[in-house]
Amino acid sequence: QLQASGGGLVQAGGSLRLSCAASGFSLDSYAITWFRQAPGKEREGIICIQMRGSSVVYAGFVQGRFTVSRDNAKNTVYLQMNSLRPEDTAVYSCAARTYICSRDNIAMKYRGKGTQVTVSS
Repeated sequence: QLQASGGGLVQAGGSLRLSCAASGFSLDSYAITWFRQAPGKEREGIICIQMRGSSVVYAGFVQGRFTVSRDNAKNTVYLQMNSLRPEDTAVYSCAARTYICSRDNIAMKYRGKGTQVTVSS
């Protein structure tokens, strides 16, 4: 299973680092997509990290602010979020797909529960 953690309350302009930890399987053969679901909106895939570490950005607002990384030895993927804005307030979750990145939740093999991120103005 996957579990996202690291969320919390942060002021606008601040930073958070989210973690996505896997248990029961190795992340080595999986691409990991970060999703977020803001209040009243649909869940959307925002960024993905390939098996070998390159990233695929799906959402324009990620550019220059969010980066994704992975530590296969720790079986964990990270989402570093900088320059946070109130509109980044959402539940962030991660999901795993074999080999290749996708932004579609339905394509995921494993889906984790999310962590709440709240950005105050």
